[in-house]
Amino acid sequence: MTVTDPAPSAPPPSDTAGAVADASLAGFGYQQELRRRMGRYASFAAGFSFISVLTTVFQFFALGYSFGGPRFFWTWPVVLLGQLLVAACFAELAARLPIAGAVYQWAGRLGTPAFGWYAGWIMVIGRIVVVAAAALALQVVLPAVWSGFQFVGGDPSPTSTTGAANAALLGLVLLALTTLLNVLDNRVLSAVNTVGVTAEIAGVVLIVTLLATHAERDPGITLHTGGEGGLITALLVGSFTAAYVLIGFESASEMSEETVNPRRTAPRTTLTALTSSGICGGLLLLGGLIAAPSLTDGRLATEGLSYVLTSTLGDGLGRVLLADVALAVCAATLAIQTSATRMLYSMARDGVLPRSRQLARVPRRTGMPGTAAAVVGVCAALLLLLNLASPQAFLAIGTTCIAMVYLAYAMVTGPMLVRRLRGEWPPPGDDERDELGRPLFSLGRWGLPVNVLAVGYGLFMTVNLSWPRAAVYDPEGGHWYFQWFTVLVLAATVATGAAYRRHRRRASGPAGSVPGPPARERDDRLRS
Repeated sequence: MTVTDPAPSAPPPSDTAGAVADASLAGFGYQQELRRRMGRYASFAAGFSFISVLTTVFQFFALGYSFGGPRFFWTWPVVLLGQLLVAACFAELAARLPIAGAVYQWAGRLGTPAFGWYAGWIMVIGRIVVVAAAALALQVVLPAVWSGFQFVGGDPSPTSTTGAANAALLGLVLLALTTLLNVLDNRVLSAVNTVGVTAEIAGVVLIVTLLATHAERDPGITLHTGGEGGLITALLVGSFTAAYVLIGFESASEMSEETVNPRRTAPRTTLTALTSSGICGGLLLLGGLIAAPSLTDGRLATEGLSYVLTSTLGDGLGRVLLADVALAVCAATLAIQTSATRMLYSMARDGVLPRSRQLARVPRRTGMPGTAAAVVGVCAALLLLLNLASPQAFLAIGTTCIAMVYLAYAMVTGPMLVRRLRGEWPPPGDDERDELGRPLFSLGRWGLPVNVLAVGYGLFMTVNLSWPRAAVYDPEGGHWYFQWFTVLVLAATVATGAAYRRHRRRASGPAGSVPGPPARERDDRLRS
């Protein structure tokens, strides 16, 4: 899995490089509407913020530990390896198709317009659910920082009735702020993301160091049994933590139309964001396990890492670090909403969604698809209201969003594999260069085995996440709809999409069919 560069030549001026990127976008049938200002670190920040190990590890550590005990740690490297296979495939695509709405564009150009539409539709809905799930994570940390953040009732646990209601309230406030930032200039957006990522990396380093210096046991504890059920159940359900954390690495590709030198930058920052997040998250899990005051008092399975920090490091320092985690939650929610907005914008400018003209509108003053951002924010806010119905909605929302993302990923790696087997990928005569005149990222001879494993892994995890386990989704009983929530949402998403496409065909005739990405003649090289 290597990229071979020739001897470096003098890079073109930034304005020339930008003109090359803009011309490349025009070749795919699009005008440059978004503002191309993001550098390499900002591109990395887009992916790292979406993954946000501080947000997601703190949010789902308790779930993994409650089912798998200390041994759930080993699901982390397995999921990381699987996601690296997917990310490697995406890196090849990012270099050759640097277009916003990456999954939608890639699936449509590798497969058919209809197939790409469904992949994009599933990803849009999945991303909106991810936004809601990320916003709920504030409940895991803010009440532990200061009890005044618990506005509703007295029990801050996200699994309690009052904790669930308070989580919805905090999430609504956060979504209002992130929606505002997504309507403003992308320089503000990029600056907030960059600050958030820098603070998050510093926080991870500090937390891991402090937990290591307060270790109560050695890393061998990860080989011990514990949790609920047998080994297979522990690993399958325990993998939910890693599966939820290690998604969104393709956000760097979603921002390709706002990135300087996207053909060169996006593939590298995609892999870098995932690798660095995987290392940081693994160290956080290990630190929590070796530094926890107790592995048997039940608190690690309900309060997770927040309990470890405040109990081990003391209230003062623990709360300071939790405040950093809260900042990471805010940055993650912002990045995820931005990614969902770009996907919605990409589909809307192709005219394949209801109210496409309004959703695709980009005011010259801001260079931001503000209407699309507002729609994502409102839809995510409506999902938060489910948390008022039952605390179990927290887990149902979280696992549903990652199942949909995994399915959408497989809808890219699947047709990519078909093209490899036909000898159509990489495209014959694949001699394109990036903006600096260097060869594009390529898997070379590793392409086929990596692609095969990526497809198998993606489909397996989709089934694992969607499986209606009563012990996971409806432990108290009486809420069959939560047990089947992921399956129902997936089915409803596909059915709604099919109904819309059928309505459009009937209303407008053949001309009203959902066309998919324009300039498809440029993609004939993928078929010849």
